[in-house]
Amino acid sequence: MSIASETPATALPERPPQEASGWATIRKVGPYLWPEGEAGVKLRVVAALALLVIAKLIAVGTPLLYKAAVDALAPADAGTGWLVGVGAVGLTIAYGVARLLNVGFQQLRDAVFAVVGQRALRRLALETFTHIHRLSLRYHLTRKTGGLSRIIERGVKGVDFLLRFLLFSIGPLILELLLIAIIFVVLFDARYLATIVVTIAIYIWFTFKITEWRVKIRREMNNQDTDANQKAIDSLLNFETVKYFNAEEREARRYDGAMAKYESAALKTAYSLAFLNTGQSAIITAGLVIVMVLAAIGVEQGQLTVGDFVMVNAYMIQITMPLNFLGTVYREIRQSLVDMGEMFGLLGQPPDVVEAPDAKPLKLQGAGVRLENVRFAYDPARPILKGITLDVAPGAKVALVGASGSGKSTIGRLLFRFYDVTGGRVLIDGRDVRRLTLDSLHRAIGVVPQDTVLFNDTIFYNIAYGKDDATRDEVIAAAQAARIHDFIETLPEGYDTQVGERGLKLSGGEKQRVGIARTLLKNPAILLLDEATSALDTQTERDIQESLRAMGRGRTVITIAHRLSTVVDADRIVVLEAGEIVEEGTHEALLTLGGRYAAMWARQAREGSESV
Repeated sequence: MSIASETPATALPERPPQEASGWATIRKVGPYLWPEGEAGVKLRVVAALALLVIAKLIAVGTPLLYKAAVDALAPADAGTGWLVGVGAVGLTIAYGVARLLNVGFQQLRDAVFAVVGQRALRRLALETFTHIHRLSLRYHLTRKTGGLSRIIERGVKGVDFLLRFLLFSIGPLILELLLIAIIFVVLFDARYLATIVVTIAIYIWFTFKITEWRVKIRREMNNQDTDANQKAIDSLLNFETVKYFNAEEREARRYDGAMAKYESAALKTAYSLAFLNTGQSAIITAGLVIVMVLAAIGVEQGQLTVGDFVMVNAYMIQITMPLNFLGTVYREIRQSLVDMGEMFGLLGQPPDVVEAPDAKPLKLQGAGVRLENVRFAYDPARPILKGITLDVAPGAKVALVGASGSGKSTIGRLLFRFYDVTGGRVLIDGRDVRRLTLDSLHRAIGVVPQDTVLFNDTIFYNIAYGKDDATRDEVIAAAQAARIHDFIETLPEGYDTQVGERGLKLSGGEKQRVGIARTLLKNPAILLLDEATSALDTQTERDIQESLRAMGRGRTVITIAHRLSTVVDADRIVVLEAGEIVEEGTHEALLTLGGRYAAMWARQAREGSESV
C-alpha cells in the first residue's frame, strides 16, 4: 500500500455524490471506447475484434490437429485418424503453427487496441482533473486532497482493467465456449455438453455469489486504505508542527492504528480469496473428471479413439484456463467497478458555481465594483453578510477592516465568485458577475492572499504562472517591480531555483514577493489584497507595502486588512461588524468620529508600543 493517498472522501452534506451502479458505470465507459467523430479509433476497435475472432477460431481448431496427430501415431487407430494422410510429423508441425498463430493474433489484437485503451484513459483522467478544478471552493474545503488523488488513481486503473478485460476476456470466453459446445455435440454426444454446461453454470453461480460478498470486504479495505494514507499525508504536510510538539510517536501510533484496521480488512480479503479459489478449483476439477471418465469409457468400448480421449482432455483444459481467468476477471471487474463508481460519483458531483448559459465576457470600462444589498451565508443558520451595499469607484483604493468573522474575506470570495450570493448582487462595471463568463471574470481580478502558496517548481515557473505565455524578460520585469529580482540573482541557480513543496524553501516575505510578481504579470484591472502582509514581521511588511502600493497604481484596489497601519492611505475605509457596515470614511475622518475604527486604532497602537 502506498503512503500517498486518502481518507474516505467526505462529501458535502447537502449533496453527497452517489456511486454509480455496476451497469451504469459500464455504460459510462462506452463513449470512451467508441468515441464520436473519431473514425480511426473505431476502426481499431473493429480490427481488434476481428483479430480476436480469428484467434479464437484457431484456438478451437488446434485440439483437432492434436487428436489427428495422436491417432496417426496409434497403430490401432491408424486407419481412422482424421487427416491421417498428412502424417504424424506434418500434423504435429501444423499443431505447433496453429498454437503460434493463436498467440500471434492475440498479441496483434492487443497492439491494435492499445491506442484505444490509452487514449480512453487519457481522456478520462483529463476530464476528471478538469472537473475537479470546476468544483467550487466549498467542495474542496470539505474534501481532502489525498482522498481525491486516490479516487482518481484507483478509478483510472479500474477503467483500464475494464477496457482490456471486459472486451477481450468475457466476450472471447463466451465465443470459445459456444464453439467448443458445437464441437462436442457434433463429434460426441449430449452427455458431454450437459456436463460442461452444468459445470460452467455452477462455477459462475459460485464465483458471482462469493465475489459479491468479497466486494463488501473490498469496500471496507478501500476505506481503511484511504484513512491510513490520509493520516500519512496530513502528518507529512505538517512535518514542522509534528516536530514542534514532539509528536513523532503520537503520529506513528495514529498511523499504525489506521494500518491495523487496514491489515484486518486485507486479511479478510485474502482469506475470502483463498476460499473462492479452492471452491472454483473443486468445481472445475469435478467437471473435468466426469468428462474424462465418459471419454475413457468410450475408448474402452471402441466408440472413441485415443486421439478423441486426448482431444477431450485438451478441450477441457482449454475451457478450464479461461474459466479460471473468468474468476479473476470477474473479481477484478467488480472491484474496479467499486473504484470507478467513486470516480464517476466525483464526476457527477455538480459544481455550486456554474456559468450561466447566456454568460458574456467581461469588457472592462474602468473596473468599478458595486455590492448591492448583498446577503450570504455558508450555513443558512448562520448568516455572514446581512445586506451589504458598497461602491468602489474605478481606480479607487478601498479597505475593508473589522474583527475576525465580520465578513471581510467573504466579500473577496464573492467578488471572485468562489461562491454565489444568497441575496443581492455583485457588479463589475454595472454587470452582475453571475452573467459573466468565469474565465473573463477571473482574468480581471488579481489576488494576493495572506499566505502565498507556490508550486513545487522553480521561481521562474511560479512567477510565470501569472501569464500563460510569459517571456523571460516579462518575468524578470515583474520580479523587479515586486523587488525580489536582486534576491533571486543572489541564489546559486537564480530563477531556476526550486522553491520546494508549497514554497517552504523561501521565507514568508520572499514567498509574498513571488506572489506579488506573479499577480503583476497577470496585470489585472482589479486587485484584491486579502490580509496580504498580516503574517509578516513589521519590517518585511513595510518593504512589501511599498511594492503593493506601486502595484495598485492605475487599478481598482480592495484591501482586506487586520493591521490598520497598512490602510491609512486608502481612499475609503469600510468598517465591518457582524456582516454589516458600521462605519466608513477616510482614516482621518474615522479617527475624528471616535467610533469603532478609532477604538481599533488605539488598541493596535497600544499593542504595538507594548511589543517594542
